[in-house]
Parts: sequence; C-alpha cells; structure tokens
Amino acid sequence: MKHYGLTIDLKDDPELIAQYKAHHADPWPEPLQGLREIGIIDMKIFLLGTRMFMYMTSTDEFDAERDFPTYVERNPKAAEWDALMRTFQQQVPQAREGEWWAEMEMVFDLERHV
Repeated sequence: MKHYGLTIDLKDDPELIAQYKAHHADPWPEPLQGLREIGIIDMKIFLLGTRMFMYMTSTDEFDAERDFPTYVERNPKAAEWDALMRTFQQQVPQAREGEWWAEMEMVFDLERHV
C-alpha cells in the first residue's frame, strides 16, 4: 500500500468554500467509482481556513502520473467533477510546475517506529 499527503488551497471566499464542502458532502458516484478503479483505497480531505490536506492510500500498482490522467480520460463524470472542483481551488505557492495538488513529503510515520 502507498500513502500520499497532498495539499492545495481553496479560494478565499466563504461562499465558494461552503459550496465546495456541500459538493463533498454529497459527491457524485461516478468519480468515486473511478478512483477505486485506478487503485485508490482511501481518500480523506481536511480543511483549515483555505488550506486543504488530502491523505490518500492506494494499491502498490497505482502511479499518480499515469493513473490520474487515465481516470479523467475514461470517466466523463470524473472529468466534469475535476473541472468543477478546480473552480474552487488554487495551487499552493510550493507546487511544482504542472502540479495541481502538491505532493507533500512524509517526515514521520508512527508505524515505522513501533
């Protein structure tokens, strides 16, 4: 199993943030199914102010650079969801060129020390 920490900001607009939360309270089934099909086991998104943190686990076979583009190419509703969510989001300053959700470095894992 692979573990990922990713971050992005929401636009600093309380109405947009409320809409974003509402969408995630009742997500579309097709993007959820598409995530499972590419190997995402679990995904959690946390919010503090405008900063979001996504914790994601995947199968060992999952490759983000290969599989996320496939996810939106093969799943029109996933592509629609992604486009809609991007209207609420903005890259963090530390994002690499071409990176939307910026991948974070894992600096501690309790399981490695038990």
